[in-house]
Parts: sequence; C-alpha cells; structure tokens
Amino acid sequence: MSERDESVARPTTGDLARVFTVVDVETDGETVVYVGHPTVDLGTLEREVWPLFREQGYEIRLQREYDGTVPPDAYALVAEPRATSDGIPWRNVLLFVLTVASTLFAGAFYWYQLPVFEQPLSALEAWPFSAAIMGVLGVHEFGHYAMSRYHDVDASLPYFIPLPLFVGSMGAVIRMRERMPDRKALFDIGAAGPLAGLVATAVVTLVGLQLDPLPIQEAAASSGQGARVVFHNPPLLWLLAEESGTAAKLEAGLVHPVVFAGWVGMLVTVLNLLPVGQLDGGHIVRAIAGHRQETLAAAVPGALFALAGYLYFVRGGLDSVGIWAMWGLFTAGLAYAGPATPVVDDSLDRNRIAVGVLTLVLGALCFTPVPVEVIGP
Repeated sequence: MSERDESVARPTTGDLARVFTVVDVETDGETVVYVGHPTVDLGTLEREVWPLFREQGYEIRLQREYDGTVPPDAYALVAEPRATSDGIPWRNVLLFVLTVASTLFAGAFYWYQLPVFEQPLSALEAWPFSAAIMGVLGVHEFGHYAMSRYHDVDASLPYFIPLPLFVGSMGAVIRMRERMPDRKALFDIGAAGPLAGLVATAVVTLVGLQLDPLPIQEAAASSGQGARVVFHNPPLLWLLAEESGTAAKLEAGLVHPVVFAGWVGMLVTVLNLLPVGQLDGGHIVRAIAGHRQETLAAAVPGALFALAGYLYFVRGGLDSVGIWAMWGLFTAGLAYAGPATPVVDDSLDRNRIAVGVLTLVLGALCFTPVPVEVIGP
C-alpha cells in the first residue's frame, strides 16, 4: 500500500477533542488510527465524527482492537481513505458476458429447443429471451447503483451471476462498500432497485404478451405427452394481461418465452422485498420502522417454512416446497446477520414512507404461493 500524501488534510486530535480524547495516533499505510477514549456514547460519537472524516475523504469505524495495539480500556477510531474506482471493471464485464451467453443457451435449449450442441451459433436465435432476462435484472441493479451515486455512497457495478439452467442466471448483485449515511439514503437505494425493476418487468411482460408462442411450444402443448412444468402467474401479470387485452393467452397457458422473463422479474421482486437483513425489503422497512424491523425480520423465516410445510403436508406434493424452504434458510441467515444501520438514524419523511408502502404492495402483487408446479403425464 502506498504512503498517503502528508499534504492531504485529515482531522486533527483537536477536531475530535469534544467527543473523543486521543492518546495516540498511528498510521498503517494510508490508514490512520486514533487511539483514545470516547467522551460521549458510541452512537453520538459516530454521528459527530463521521461527516468530519467523510468531508476529507475518509470512511471510519470504531473498534476495541486494531492489530493488537489498543489498550484494553481504549478504542481505536480507524480512518481509511474512501475507495475509488480505477480502470475497467473486468470482473463485472466478464460476468456480464458469461451471463449473456448463459441466458442465450438457456433460452435456446429449454425454450426454443434449438440444437445448440451441434450448432452453437443457433443460440443467437434466442436473443429476445436473453435480452428480456438481462434487461429485467440489469435495470433492477442499475436502479440501486444510480441511487448510490446520487447519495455519494460507493457501490460496485452489478455482478451478474450466470447459471445455464432454465433462466440462465441466478440474478445480479451490487456490493455496497460504505455505510449508509442516513435513512433517506438507505430507503432510496433500497427502493430504487425494485421500482426500476418492476418498470422493466412490466415493459418486458407487455411486449411478450403481444408475441405469439413459438411453434415448438404449440407442438408440445398439442401432443399432451410427458410431464409439464407450469409457471403460475402472480396477480400483477394477470393485471397486465387484462389491461393489454391478452388475458386469453394466459388462460390458454401458452405464451412467448419473453413473458417468462417478466415472470422471473416478478419472482425476483417478491423475493428481494422480503423485509429481512440486506435484502431490498430489509432496507425499506429498516428505513421506515427503525429497529422494529428486526422483529418483523425474525418472523419471515418461520413464515416461509410454514408455507413450505403447508404445500407439502396439506396441499400435497413437492411443488415449490424447495423454493420456500431454501429461502427460509437463506432469510434465517440474513435475519441473524441483521440489517444495514445508517449513521444518522433519524425518522423518514412521510413521502418516502408512502412510496415504501406502495413498493411493498406492488411486491405483494408479484407473489403466488405456488410459483412452479410439475404436472405429470
């Protein structure tokens, strides 16, 4: 790590004297460690010094240990230079390209039923499916990214996750590299992804509903042989079909694969809006309800396990049981890890609360208890 230019300003011990008595200052490359004793509670300390360090290009954290050099009765206020993006994000680019290839393969193999192993370039014919999936996932994540830039919170570009199965992807994520400055930023960044993704989902769904099913789909449906995988449609998809005059296509159960991309967008939305931990719903509810969000989050895994149990023991069969059981385990871990905690934890304004409620209602319209069902021969 290179040495930090000493001409660059950084907070002095005098700047901290009102809330933190400094007994020693250490440097570790570009990191500056202030060792001392807080004179106020830790929450107040962080709120007071965070903007001071941020203005001068540092992120801070308070800890009891730092490389074994902090006395037992003292704290270390660790200041590190804010991360800066430098150069082309090759990892993001590579994952994007791989996910495009993966969605092309999934679309060509599962939906278009093209001979992709004998003729690999035939996968390009599935570009509408790939573009729809990538559009839904990408717009969602860039909603988060754009709002992160607006609030000056350092975040990575989206990392797409390729998986050459039915969808072609496991989704996409961005990595937050800094603390949320306040509840407004936490809410805006959390809500921007689902709202932007829902707009993309609605557009993709409406376009797909105007397209005719593929000949191979119609041939398979008319044969009536073998097991069929049925994707049950959430209320929002039915509403879009009703408003666009294409409900008959949904009722017939035969739609273009692009509609499935919209279906995926709705499932991604409802899962991301679960009010747990670092999920979008966790950010939104944490910003609205404060620490009360943790009580709600603790109930989510139990509700998902209960839904899985109902489907297995009452409804009978394994349809969608694995989805909710897996997410029950996943959300249990997220609930244990806890939500993002903003530096300034003041109440949210009413307009944002109203937008948050609307976002959660739209997410509820994307829910169906049995997303996937296998109908036997």
